[in-house]
Parts: sequence; structure tokens; C-alpha cells
Amino acid sequence: MVNAVKGLYVSCDIPMAQFIINMNASLPQSQKFIIHVLDNTHLFVRSDMAGMIRSAIAEFRDANTYEKPA
Repeated sequence: MVNAVKGLYVSCDIPMAQFIINMNASLPQSQKFIIHVLDNTHLFVRSDMAGMIRSAIAEFRDANTYEKPA
């Protein structure tokens, strides 16, 4: 019997994939969103969590962007 799961394919660089994996690991079991880690740069995640992942990545990038002092 075939078991199909609806999800979202994420392709990113290794540091961003590690950020997403660590974010997933910090959540309780009922809220985990990674269905399968395909390799170092590709993940298969729950499609209903796409907005949350995008906003967390945006916050991470904003926090780690260099701004030249005035």
C-alpha cells in the first residue's frame, strides 16, 4: 500500500538547512514540520508550515545582516 504525504520541497545552502533543522528540533513533537531530510541541502517539510519557516528565515537574515555604522 502506498502512503502519500503532501509537503513542500526546500532547497537551500547547508547553513540555512542546519538552521531549519535546528528550528525543527527546538519545537515540541506535535509541532515538528520536517517530514524527511533528503540530503545536506534539500528538505521535505509540511506545506502548512511554509509561512512560519519563511518568517523565521527572514528574522534570522535580518538579525545577521551587517549594517554599516553611520
